[in-house]
Order: sequence, then structure tokens, then C-alpha cells
Amino acid sequence: MAGSLAAGFVAAVILPFLPVGRVDVDFATAMVLFGFALGWALVAVLSTRFTDQPQRWAVAPAIFMALSGALVLLAPDAVVDALGWVWPPALVVLVVWAWTRARRELHSRTRVWLLNPVLVILVIFALGGAYETIRQSTGPAVAMRGQLVDVGPYRLHLECTGSRGPIVILEPGGGGSAASMGLIAPAVARDSRVCVYDRAGRGWSDPAASPPDGAQIATDLHNLLDRAHVPGPYVLAGHSFGGLYVRTYAAKYPEEVAGLVLVDSTAAKSTRVSPQKASSYSVLKHLSSLVATTSRLGVGHLVADTGFSDLPPRYRDDARATAATGKEMSGFLDEFGVANRSEAEAGELRSLDAKPLVVLTAELDNAKGWIAAQNEMATLSTNSLHRVESGSTHASFVENPAHAAAVTRAIHDVVVSVQTGEPLKGP
Repeated sequence: MAGSLAAGFVAAVILPFLPVGRVDVDFATAMVLFGFALGWALVAVLSTRFTDQPQRWAVAPAIFMALSGALVLLAPDAVVDALGWVWPPALVVLVVWAWTRARRELHSRTRVWLLNPVLVILVIFALGGAYETIRQSTGPAVAMRGQLVDVGPYRLHLECTGSRGPIVILEPGGGGSAASMGLIAPAVARDSRVCVYDRAGRGWSDPAASPPDGAQIATDLHNLLDRAHVPGPYVLAGHSFGGLYVRTYAAKYPEEVAGLVLVDSTAAKSTRVSPQKASSYSVLKHLSSLVATTSRLGVGHLVADTGFSDLPPRYRDDARATAATGKEMSGFLDEFGVANRSEAEAGELRSLDAKPLVVLTAELDNAKGWIAAQNEMATLSTNSLHRVESGSTHASFVENPAHAAAVTRAIHDVVVSVQTGEPLKGP
């Protein structure tokens, strides 16, 4: 019993790492279910062959898990969605039946110390799956604003508002979607035309086949703006990791950049960018997809529903709906998994010459050396300002209306400098 269930657990962890072309949360979920099916099948076969207490009932959970995995992997999305209503109660019924049969047929301490805890975990999974299905069906209906634009291997979501130029492009921080800029985008749109977008695997955008680093993100954004006919040059504003990406964009496409706003940006590195490996296999992508299977148990909604409370309602509902998905959870991990590479790529921007640059820095909760790194960013341009926003934290620039207003003001100042050709005016 112990060996069979342990083998099933190991298989559930290993199978999602098979080298296949399709790597996403559906594939990982199916592989986990196949692994569990193997464990239950071993219980039935080995107990029948090698003990005097055969547990033939274990064939039932093996078939149930294998069939569920096949449906998740092969069935249309509508069938998988319907399975969300059937799977939790069916699993509870199966657990109760298995517990009853094992109580009659398994006269060993393993029933109390091993099998019963496993059955309890399965009930928890069923409750989590039921919560996720109910939460999806009762949550606010969220319609995508903007458009999906084909950039080659996938589609990216883009929304532009306002009417005056130069055009401002907002780059969310690590883990952020276009909706997370909901306090900033509407305010900027009053005086300028502003575009927000979702990076691959975030928000409404399609996932990438492998974790995109800063260079790929910059290329994606360039293609997105080109194919959506959004003319440059642009004022780019990036928060946190987004600061890395706008720096990389400025290094790759300097003629398309009129000015920058770095909002408590992650510091770049001056290390050499290592060449990409020729192999298309990504352990990180498989790992992030495996972790994202927890979204089917309601984990994504539990986390998302505790955040974004200060955003305007339409942005809040958008952010919570998209952040709860397995795709979003996987994309979040992908982004941080290639952080070192993205930091090195951002370091390739050596100078903006005299293009306007505002560096906006949080006052509170900074790591050692953070302010010094922000000061160094301000030296990228001979026309720059460095502002430390009183009372702000790293997250409050997109979560607190007062501190988000400081971001809007910084963007406005850069836009005015671009329009007039005059230097930035302090403070």
C-alpha cells in the first residue's frame, strides 16, 4: 500500500515534465491525474498478487483518475468546464465508497495511518474543485476591453485610450496585467493617448511556449505596436520588472523611444547576456505549469480575491478574473524564473542621451542599496529627475491612489518635455 501510493505520487510529479510539444496547465493536470491513477492501479494489482488482503476496489479510483486526465487533455474546453460540476461530487462519492470497502477488506495499520489521510486529501481536492467551479460561475462577468493582436506565435491584448500624443505605453510590474494599471491609465488618458497591454501569458494574452525574457518581451511589444498601427516614438513607463522591460526596449529600439519613466524599477545588471540554449525543452515551463494546476482547486481565486481592492471596479474585476487562471499563475512563475537574464538585458541600455527620464522611487521598505541603484538609473539621461515619493512603498505606486497620482504626474512631466523640447523641471 505504502509503496504503491508513493509510486503514484512520484509519477504525478514526474509525468508533467515529459518532453512534449504542448506544455500548459491542462497537460500538467492530466499528467498528475495519470500519476495518481497509476498509484491506485498498483494498489489493486500488487495487493491481489502478493498479499492475502486483495484491494480490488482500488481499480475504481484508478479508472476515475485516468478517465478524468484523458478528458482534461483531449476534450474540448466546454466539456472540461462541465467536468468541473461533475468531478467534485463524483470524487466525494468515490472516496466514501473506497473508505467503506477498505474498512472491510484492509485489516492493517496502513488503512488508518496512510490510506485514510490520502482519502481526506482527496476530499479536500474535491472541495477545492467545487469552490473553483462555483466561484467561476458566480463571479462578475468580465468582458475584455481593447483587442487581441496577432504578433506571430501568439496573440497579445492591447487597449488604447485618450486622443493626444505622444503615445504613452504602460508596462506593468512582475506578476501584473494591464488591469493592474487601472489607477494610472485613466488618469494619463485625460491628457495623452495611453496604451496598456498584457505580456504573453498574462491577463487576456495567449501564453508563450517558453518563458519570455526581457528581450523577447521587448520584441513582442514592438511587433504588437507595429501590427496594431500605434505610431511612435513612445513615452514608456514601467513599474518594477516593467522598468527592466522598457529599458530593454529603449536599448533595442532607441528611435522608437521619446522618454522613459522608471517607477521603483528593478535594477539592471551589467553582466554579459548569456546566449540562449539551443534546446527548446524548458524545465521552468514544465514546473510553472505543474504549480498552476492548483488553480483548478481554487487557489488562484483565493489569492486574487484578496488583492486589487483599490482599483476602480471594472479594472478590479478584470484583474481578479484573469489572475485566478492557471495560465496567469504559470506566466507569473515564468517571468521570475528568467529574472537574471532580463536584468542583464536591461543593462545593455547605457544612455538615453538627453531624452527625458523620471526615476520615481519608493520611500519605505527598500532593500539595502536600492536608493543607490535608483540614483544610478537617473544618470542614464542628461535630462532626468529622481523623485522619492513620501510615504510610498514598492506596491503602492499601483495600489494606492495618492501614490499612483505621483506616477501620473511623472508621466505628464515627461510628455510635456517631449512636446516642448524643454528640460524637465523639478522637483
